[in-house]
Amino acid sequence: MNLDASMTRNDIVDPTTAPAEGGIQRKPTVALALGAGGAKGLAHIGAIEEIEAQGYQIVSIAGTSMGALIGGVYAMGKLDVYRDWAVTLARFDVFKLLDWTFSGGGLIKGERIIGTLRELIGDICIEELPLAFTAVATDLDREREVWLTRGSLFDAIRASIAIPTVFRPHTIDGRRLVDGALLNPVPVTPLIRDAADYLFAVSMDGLAQKTPATIVADNPSEESGFTHRIGGFIGRLLPSSEGKPREPGAWDLLNQSMDLMQANLSRLRLAAYEPDLLIQLPRNVATAYEFYRAGELIEHGRAQAREALASWSKSTTALHRA
Repeated sequence: MNLDASMTRNDIVDPTTAPAEGGIQRKPTVALALGAGGAKGLAHIGAIEEIEAQGYQIVSIAGTSMGALIGGVYAMGKLDVYRDWAVTLARFDVFKLLDWTFSGGGLIKGERIIGTLRELIGDICIEELPLAFTAVATDLDREREVWLTRGSLFDAIRASIAIPTVFRPHTIDGRRLVDGALLNPVPVTPLIRDAADYLFAVSMDGLAQKTPATIVADNPSEESGFTHRIGGFIGRLLPSSEGKPREPGAWDLLNQSMDLMQANLSRLRLAAYEPDLLIQLPRNVATAYEFYRAGELIEHGRAQAREALASWSKSTTALHRA
């Protein structure tokens, strides 16, 4: 059964940090919300690794869009497999994963990327995962947020990443589902009732940097004839990737506008449902499509998580969820 946003997984909250049996101090537990952001969401990998490195145990995850993808892969125990694959992707590799279409309500079918990921790490029913997982999507027809907690993991991920006009909507149980970021860019709400000591959130919607991160162009010798033939077409759809200033096109302006709207919605949702710790990356750390910058973005996430954890005072939040 999939849950509407008005429903909760359980009504038990356990904020205790008492030693486990035998007097051995157990790791503090974390419910983790992972926000939307396209390629920027690769930073979630570094944030997760840093949270674990500092001695926390993640016991439940909710994710929207790219956050659903990273969170679902982590819940499977395959984050290292996905990370090692992602850091090898060059620009042309990313293009090859896009199955372009001009029908069905989106520019990209989305079947090729999901098929590739299924082959890479397999699939599983969400209810069989070793920790609680929720993918957040938006039901277009019922105009409401939907929490996907059962069924195929990659069906849920495919629905959650269905950015309107970019990916075709994905149908589950007769519902046309699209990107959860339309209504909940940083999904704290599915985790509020989960039994964990702390609730952390990772957002890609922080204040923009004055000087955006430098984009290093791929080696031109790696480009093939195919890239040259489709370059003009993709150049009209995707932001410039050569690091050269130019007049923004309609696609650039659309994405900049969507980023701004999502950032403002994130602020409103996080003000209403405040996590114990918020890890934020600047929203212009990368564009939503620069998946070939995986290694750099993962390190951005790691550094930001380390900084946030270092400045966070547990004493002010230890009883926050009691």
